Amino acid sequence: MHLQRISAFSESGRGGNPAGVVLADVLPDATTMQALAAEVGYSETVFAAPAADAWRVRYFSPLAEVPFCGHATIALGAALAGRDGDGVYALQLNQARIQIEAWHQDGQVQAALQSPPTRSRAAESGLSTAAMDLFALAPADLDPRLPPTLMHAGADHLLLMLRDRDRLARMAYSLEAGRQLMQDAGLTTIALVVAETPRRLHARNAFAIGGVLEDPATGAAAAALGGALRDLGWPHGGGVEILQGHDMGMPSRLHVAIGPGSGESVRVSGATHPIHAG
Repeated sequence: MHLQRISAFSESGRGGNPAGVVLADVLPDATTMQALAAEVGYSETVFAAPAADAWRVRYFSPLAEVPFCGHATIALGAALAGRDGDGVYALQLNQARIQIEAWHQDGQVQAALQSPPTRSRAAESGLSTAAMDLFALAPADLDPRLPPTLMHAGADHLLLMLRDRDRLARMAYSLEAGRQLMQDAGLTTIALVVAETPRRLHARNAFAIGGVLEDPATGAAAAALGGALRDLGWPHGGGVEILQGHDMGMPSRLHVAIGPGSGESVRVSGATHPIHAG
């Protein structure tokens, strides 16, 4: 298997979230894919093989398979553009069918994914309290404009909207306690978000369930957030920009285009760059 390492949602050719990408004639067995993902050590490694009318795609964190990963999909788009040229590629996931568009622009490969359908609902009080305790948040830390929300776009995420950018910068939690909470609640990440303006957001995403304290860019959560903002009547104006990873020294920029239809797919796009070994 040939492994590529590609950073997704990078900013000015640096930062972003690294993903492993394997294009194969036939997908390896799950044990082999899990072992390679653990060896690579990135938050996600994506495996893809051509099928009848789409690429069959599976995603693995170092600890477990996940149903959908946005930044690895963006990285996959870059790999497909390098292999077969700019274009739109259909992807068959375990539980959904989506597409990725990739194109060369200004010396980089840009990619845009169409997410699975979105949905959101208010988080149960017990879950939101447990998550606030995990991050040592007080009720006064939360932005009252958006209550704690369970959001979905191929995977489940919990949204905690904060008032203050400085409080976001101080995000800290126990990895093991976070893993247990996410496992019990069926969450892929917990997203802490601050609105600088209605259309410019800052985010940090805890990914303890995957054995990673934090993702520098989280496309799946960005898609889910776009759907949640639409459901909750947020004045998004058709799209938002999400800045992530800056507190980690891995600046990332995600663009989320939000259509008007409730539950419909959300488009998430960003730049990529290859990671060279050594």
